[in-house]
Amino acid sequence: MYSRALVFAQFFLIGLMAVLSSGILSSYTGMTIMVSGAVLGLWTTRYNTIGNFNIRPELKEGCDLVMHGPYRLVRHPMYTSVMLLTLGMAIGTPTVLQWTSFVLLTVVLILKANREEALWSCHDEAYEAYKKRTNRFIPFIY
Repeated sequence: MYSRALVFAQFFLIGLMAVLSSGILSSYTGMTIMVSGAVLGLWTTRYNTIGNFNIRPELKEGCDLVMHGPYRLVRHPMYTSVMLLTLGMAIGTPTVLQWTSFVLLTVVLILKANREEALWSCHDEAYEAYKKRTNRFIPFIY
């Protein structure tokens, strides 16, 4: 139930931000950040296939730990992609509601990452070593 609630919150906040994004095309900075997020998302899907990927923060049966492509830089590149896309929306339409939604979405993605990391730590011994050599969302920083 917790996993489903996080996914619901994630998509609700993304949808809300998309609906509220009226000035998005007028901000070159916002558009550049959004395009960066889209490119990262596409790159990530090349390395984590649909059969291995799960939108809910749960492990699929027979899943494999992916440690190449963008995963060699950060443990959660798809979450980074979502954060970049929505950061671009917030910059393009800088309202209190937009920025509040962005912050709440970031909290939801951190909660999802926490859950996934706890599950991976119990599932695969290699995860702890992988965790030590990669950052969570931003290469070389966090």
